[in-house]
Amino acid sequence: MSQTFEFYNERANEAAADAKKAKLANVRRRLLRAERSWRGLAARAKAVAEMRTKVLREKAAERDAEAAKA
Repeated sequence: MSQTFEFYNERANEAAADAKKAKLANVRRRLLRAERSWRGLAARAKAVAEMRTKVLREKAAERDAEAAKA
């Protein structure tokens, strides 16, 4: 199952909010680490989606160019 930027970003926001509410330092640190991990996953998902869009756009342009030649 492919996760989206929005999913990962929401998890990061939840971890950050929970970290602000945490009373114990070790819990706060764990939640902040989780937030960083979720943010990294969100960035990766966004980059993949952007690359996918770029590739699809390039393929469509190639098809249009081939169709114009025919």
